[in-house]
Amino acid sequence: MHEESRESVEAEIDQLQMLNLVNLKLRWRAQFGRTAPILSKQLLLRLLAYRLQAQTFGDLSPATRRLLDNLARKNSRGQAAVPVPGHGRLMAGTVLIREHEGKQHHVMVTDGNFVWNGKTFPSLSKVAHAITGTKWNGPRFFGLRDKASPS
Repeated sequence: MHEESRESVEAEIDQLQMLNLVNLKLRWRAQFGRTAPILSKQLLLRLLAYRLQAQTFGDLSPATRRLLDNLARKNSRGQAAVPVPGHGRLMAGTVLIREHEGKQHHVMVTDGNFVWNGKTFPSLSKVAHAITGTKWNGPRFFGLRDKASPS
């Protein structure tokens, strides 16, 4: 990738961020030859920025597109949770987010441990227990495993 290309894309995205919704819609029409979808300014800006980056650096691979299409189709029918990359292994640096009783909790995965609220825990189950005060299967609490099937 050329540094000039990256800087050019960044500059163009900076210009997009200065546009109001009307001008973003005009930019959409100029770029795609059709009326912009009815979206918020932020979402329209993100879509335009994505397309600009994809045109410059390349878009998603066909396999990734199929995966995302399948997930969206299944999710629209209430059938699928998003799979965790790495075939069940959480990579250091991953942040898990879970809302519990109206509060959002962020857990950072480190090498072999989990950090929540500045404290280190040896397992997700221990984190879930610290958050809820009750015993939980940690991966299930954080949505990394399917819920138990009704018997």
